Amino acid sequence: MSDTIDRSDSTVLDRLVVRFAGDSGDGMQLTGDRFTSVSASFGNDLSTLPDFPAEIRAPAGTVNGVSSFQVHISDHDITTPGDEPNVLVAMNPAALKADLHRLETGGTLIINEDAFDERNLEKAEYDSNPLDDGSLSGYRVIKVPMTSITKEACEPLGVKPRDAERSKNFFALGLVSFMYTRPIEPTIEWISKKFGKNEQVVGANTAAFKAGFHFGETTEQVGHRYEVKPADLPDGEYTSITGNTALAWGLVAAGQLSKLPVTLGSYPITPASDILHELSKHKHFGIRTLQAEDEIAAVGMALGAAFAGHLGVTTTSGPGVALKSETISLAIAIELPLLIIDIQRGGPSTGLPTKTEAADLNLAMFGRHGEAPIPVVASYSPAQCFHAAIEAARIALKYRTPVILLSDGYLANGSEPWLLPDVDGLPDISVPFQTEFNGTDDDGNPIYLPYLRDDDTLARPWAIPGTPGLMHRVGGLEKADKTGNVNYTPQNHQLMGDLRQAKVERIAADYDPTEVRGDADADICLLTWGSTYAAVHAAWQRQRRDGHKLAWIHLEHLNPLPNDLGDLLRRYPTILVPELNKGQLCNIVRGKYLVDARSVSKMSGLPFRTKEIEDAIEEARS
Repeated sequence: MSDTIDRSDSTVLDRLVVRFAGDSGDGMQLTGDRFTSVSASFGNDLSTLPDFPAEIRAPAGTVNGVSSFQVHISDHDITTPGDEPNVLVAMNPAALKADLHRLETGGTLIINEDAFDERNLEKAEYDSNPLDDGSLSGYRVIKVPMTSITKEACEPLGVKPRDAERSKNFFALGLVSFMYTRPIEPTIEWISKKFGKNEQVVGANTAAFKAGFHFGETTEQVGHRYEVKPADLPDGEYTSITGNTALAWGLVAAGQLSKLPVTLGSYPITPASDILHELSKHKHFGIRTLQAEDEIAAVGMALGAAFAGHLGVTTTSGPGVALKSETISLAIAIELPLLIIDIQRGGPSTGLPTKTEAADLNLAMFGRHGEAPIPVVASYSPAQCFHAAIEAARIALKYRTPVILLSDGYLANGSEPWLLPDVDGLPDISVPFQTEFNGTDDDGNPIYLPYLRDDDTLARPWAIPGTPGLMHRVGGLEKADKTGNVNYTPQNHQLMGDLRQAKVERIAADYDPTEVRGDADADICLLTWGSTYAAVHAAWQRQRRDGHKLAWIHLEHLNPLPNDLGDLLRRYPTILVPELNKGQLCNIVRGKYLVDARSVSKMSGLPFRTKEIEDAIEEARS
C-alpha cells in the first residue's frame, strides 16, 4: 500500500457526500474529520456537518446515542454539507435506524454486520433484522464484518480483542478511502503522530486502517472505485478550519491589528468552549485567557480588562448571554469596548447543547434592562468567522461600545477550506488612548472630560487608569454629559439615552452599500443572516440555473441594520426570511420597514437543507 493510488479504473464524480454514523463511542467524529482532512489536502472543496448526541453519554447502542459526521467534497465551489448522503456508513443498528432516512434512494450503504446481533437490534427497537427482511432493497448494501476483521488484524500485535474493537472506525475509514481513492499516507502519518505515546494504539489503528483498505481491494462487493478531482479554487495556501478555530484566530488577529493585548474571560459552555481552548495556545501573541468560576465573573473579567486598555472578550452560548446581561448593560453605560461572542444552540434553558439554532437574535437585540442599544454582528460560514471577529472588534474599539457577535453550533463545529489571508491586507483597527487633558473647568484650568464625544462617532475618550491627570470614575449610575459625574436630572438622562442610541446608529455609516445578489427585477427576494447562508446560497444558485429570477440579500450587520435596506426591500413584492428560529429577523424588518416579509422557520436542531429553501421559494411563487 502506498500513497500513489492507481486511479485509472475509477469513475470521476463531481461531488460526493459521505455520512459516518455509529455509537458515540465509535469514533465517528474522528473518522469523519480524517476523511475531511485528507480530502482537503487532496484539493477538494468541502463542507462538514458534525451531528452528535446532546446527552453526555446516552445508553450505548440506542438511537439517542448515535453520533454522525457528514462531509460533502467536490471539484467545485460548495457551501453546504449536502442534503442527502450518497454513502452511509452504519456501525450498528441504531446508526442505521437514525440515519437511513437521510440516504439518497439507491445510495451506498456500508454496514458493520457484526453489530447486527439480537441485543443491538433490540436496543435499536428493530422488530426484525433489516439485513434480512428486505427493507434495504432500495440501496446498494455492502455488508462487512468490520469488528471481527479488525480483531484479526490486531491479533498479531498482541492487542486484546476488546481493545482492538475500538479501532473498527479506522477499518471503515480504510475501506471508504479505497472506494473513493483518497490518499493513504497522510492518515497513516497522522495516526502515528496522534497516538504516538502508545505504540500499541498506533499499531492497532494502522492495522485496522490497512485492513479496511485491503478489504476494499479484494472483495467483489465494492466493485468499481470513484474519484472526486481537486476543486478549481483561487491560488494560495489553504487549510481546513472550523468556525470556532476561525473565531479564535480572528481574535488573535484583532489583537495584532489593534495593537492591544486580548483578554478572554470565559466559562466553559457547549458549543463555545473550543474558542477558549484554542486561544489559550496563543500567549505569545499577547493573549490572556481566564477560565472563570461562572459566566458573570467571566464577563466581569473581560470588562475590567477593557477598562485597563485591553481588548476584552467573553465567549458563551445563549444561557450565558442571559447571565451576562447586567454586566453588558454596565458596559453600555460606561461605554467601553467589549466583545460578547454567542455561539448559539438550541434553547430555551439548557435546551439542545450540541444542536444548532439561531434563536438568540432577540436576546442580542433586546435582552437587557432599560434602553440599552448594542451593535450585533453575525458570521455566516466557518471561514468567515475569522473576519467577523475582526469586524466586531473594529466596531467595539472605534465606537467604544460592547458588541455581540453571533455564531452557532453549525458554524462552530463545521469546517471548510480557508484561503490564508494576506496579513498586510487586513485593516488597521487601532484607536488612540487619551493621554492629555481635553477640557477646562469654570476657572479655565485644564481637566479631563471622560464623556466628551468625538464629533463623528460620538465615542467617548478611552483613558487607561493611571494615566497622569486623567483620573475619572466609571459605574452604572447615569453619567452627566462630558464630565461623567453622577447625574439624575431628567434632561441629562434623556440626552444620554439619545446619545447612546445615536452612537450605535452611526455605525451603519461604515457599511458598504448592501449587495443584492441575483436579479434586481425579481418578484422574490431572500433575506438572510447567519449560517442559513450555506443552504440559501445553494438554493439561490439552483433556482437561477433553472431560469427563475431571484434576488438575495445577506446581512452581516443586524444592529444597526444597513441604512439602504428599507429602500431595497420595498422593491420586492415577496420577501422570504429563512431563519433557524420562529421568525425573529422577519418580525424586526416587518416592524421597522412595514414590508410584507414572510418567515421560513425551522427549529429542529439541524441546519436548513437546500431543498427546504427551494420548496419555500416554489410555494411563494405558486
